[in-house]
Amino acid sequence: MTLFWIVTVILVLIAGAIFVIPMYKGKEQDDVASRDELNKAFFKDRISELEEENSEGLVVNQDELVSELQQSLLDDVPMQAKQQAVGISPLMVLPGLILLVGICYGMYLSVGSLNKVEAWQETVSRLPDLSKRLMDDQNAEPLSDQEMDDLTLALRTRLHDTPNDATGWLLLGRIGMANRDAETSQGAMLRAYKLDPGNPEIKVGYAQTLMLVGDPNQGDFARQILRSVVQRDPSDVRALSLLAFDAFERNEYQQAVSYWTMMKNVIGENDPRANMLTRSIERAQARIDKVSTVDVSGGSVTDKVSAVDVPADSVTVNVALDPAVLLPAQGFLILSVHSADGAPMPIAARRMPLSSQFPITVTLDDKDSMIPERKMSSLSEMIVKARIDSDGNVMTKQGDWYGQSDVLSLGTSTIVTINKQYQ
Repeated sequence: MTLFWIVTVILVLIAGAIFVIPMYKGKEQDDVASRDELNKAFFKDRISELEEENSEGLVVNQDELVSELQQSLLDDVPMQAKQQAVGISPLMVLPGLILLVGICYGMYLSVGSLNKVEAWQETVSRLPDLSKRLMDDQNAEPLSDQEMDDLTLALRTRLHDTPNDATGWLLLGRIGMANRDAETSQGAMLRAYKLDPGNPEIKVGYAQTLMLVGDPNQGDFARQILRSVVQRDPSDVRALSLLAFDAFERNEYQQAVSYWTMMKNVIGENDPRANMLTRSIERAQARIDKVSTVDVSGGSVTDKVSAVDVPADSVTVNVALDPAVLLPAQGFLILSVHSADGAPMPIAARRMPLSSQFPITVTLDDKDSMIPERKMSSLSEMIVKARIDSDGNVMTKQGDWYGQSDVLSLGTSTIVTINKQYQ
């Protein structure tokens, strides 16, 4: 802000110079020019009169009269110099300068949105703190919607000044994912990937964004990126986790078991996440067993799993449809668990092929956690949301039907009725 005020002072000084200089220089030149023109006109008129009088015989000595007329014109020059020396008093200029400064700053304070500019600068100064809170997976207090907006503004300001900052674009992409802004997330992650294609963290973030979009072609490219990360560093837990969840969602249960087993070997048995991985492996193995034993008269795999006893560190959701809901020909049912304050970023989620059999009952637990480092069981209270996704893209909402539960505690059940539609 100091630089801003220095610039305004310079601009006001320039405006003052434009105001004052013509008063001293321009007026002198105008006065001199006007007096010269008047003297020339008078001299010419008098010469014409002398010639007329001489032709009429009224003038005895014309040459002497012309000499006297020329002498009187020369005698006027010192008078002009004297008038030029008089000048303009500073007291005459000072009120105009004060009025000029008052108008300039008054107009800016009135229409220049100074408060918004100061708020913007204050927001930019909070960028390091907000970035740290967003990147901290163990942060118990997620960023509010207003703080997310502030972080986005501050980050965009920084990226405007340093457009080649790959880490900044990565962070903006993560914000886009948290806000379910597909366009911002994809664009920022792609920019970061182009700037630093060898950075494993950027590769994992870009792949996660492509997976969330739900486009099969982009999903294949995302899996290629993640496999390249694992090939270079088999101990990259983030890439393994994304590959495992992706394989599980695509009903590739054996692949999911392989990736989760690799993760378990990397972190070791003493890691707190080991138990969650063990349950994930058991769940995938149960799906394999059920697929191998199901007969043509049986229900779907999802129906059978929903009958398993509910663990104490989970929630059971009964999803029902309002009669006004029209199911699309194809799509997915997305269940997501959010913190009780309604933060947009889900803690756990599951996507299932859309079925015409409603109501259905689904149990969500730590195996559905979005990030292994933050388990669903870490929430004492939560909100469950259900949405019918018609286009396979979790980022787009327009036209989708959805419902939301009240705040419930871990280890309980709830009913979610899908009865609203995004406009």
